[in-house]
Amino acid sequence: MAGFKLLLSQSRRLSLPHFSSSRFLPLYRSLSSSYSSSSDSQSLPIQPVSYAPKPKDPPQPDQTLQSTPPEEGTRSTLSREDLRYVKDVPNISPISYPTRVAPLPEDRVGEARDQESEEMARESRKIQAESRAWRTPFRVAAEEEKVVIPFPMLIMPEKKNEKRPVLDLMDAIREVKGNAKANFDETVEAHVRLGIDQKRSELIVRGTMALPHGAKKEVKVAVFAEGADADDARAAGADIVGGVDLIEEIASTGKVDFDRCFSTHSFMKRLYKMSKILNQHGLMPNPKQGTVTKDVTKAVKEAKQGQVKFRMDKTSIVHVGIGKVSLSEEFLRDNVGAFMNSLLLAKPAGLKKTSKYAGYVNSFHICSTMGPGFRVSIQSLSRAADHYSKVYLNA
Repeated sequence: MAGFKLLLSQSRRLSLPHFSSSRFLPLYRSLSSSYSSSSDSQSLPIQPVSYAPKPKDPPQPDQTLQSTPPEEGTRSTLSREDLRYVKDVPNISPISYPTRVAPLPEDRVGEARDQESEEMARESRKIQAESRAWRTPFRVAAEEEKVVIPFPMLIMPEKKNEKRPVLDLMDAIREVKGNAKANFDETVEAHVRLGIDQKRSELIVRGTMALPHGAKKEVKVAVFAEGADADDARAAGADIVGGVDLIEEIASTGKVDFDRCFSTHSFMKRLYKMSKILNQHGLMPNPKQGTVTKDVTKAVKEAKQGQVKFRMDKTSIVHVGIGKVSLSEEFLRDNVGAFMNSLLLAKPAGLKKTSKYAGYVNSFHICSTMGPGFRVSIQSLSRAADHYSKVYLNA
């Protein structure tokens, strides 16, 4: 209606003749009358209307699953899925159990009551004993036994940096034998700290020594020599003696069947052919180790007696075994003298020192396999080396 009025107002403004004709006048009046009547009806006040409250439904019992399907003609409260599960379930009736009451202590028999009281008393005594154990033992003894406890003695710990006294060689050997308490025959070891820079490879100390009272072991000795030197080696007791033929055999097969190897100076050039094989076993002859020698007889006899190799490690220390604890003190002294004599013979030529020991041997310690070490004086070591050279070398 509002749109029609807008249309009429626009037509009047534009003075359109077809809108102002008499044909549209009755329609306009009818519409205007209906609009006015509707506007009058909307302006009337609206009367409130009240309705009676809807009664509440009575509370229904909990809809539980029925054990049996509903009878015919009655409405089931279960859905089709519920009926599918409960149609074959038997009817379950509620079961009530009688109430139980725990018996009071007065209802029990007298003997059972006495037995329980004894158990409780035993348990209480056990708890008291445990509580006493947690207390300080000195306080318990003082309270119960009334015993006078003496003041504990203070034991001073040993200082780590405390220097041990330097002992004579014989005294050190006695201390080592006294502290060897293992179940086996321990080895007496010597540890010598040298005053040599480990970075200088030309000053590395290495050598061999023959202990006068060492353990006799079967050593297989090979000598590369020809002519008179080969005959002297066989006479001294060498197991394998040969020249060019022996070198060709070892180079072709690569097998080494000996423990020690000696050579003369004339054969060193020929040994380089199989130097790789000998170096793998540590048997390549070396003038510094005394395995390249002119006196073949002496070298073979010392090797048969049981020579011991020694070499300076990366910390400039030489470690070597000089016998067993079961040996006598004099035998161990002779072995130490033999080791010091060999150590002096292996002294590098480039070491610029005037004395035999000054700047070369800084310290000497002797110990057993499982025992503590004892430092030995240099003077006693020099006397032992001199005694060995007089008795065994100059004899």
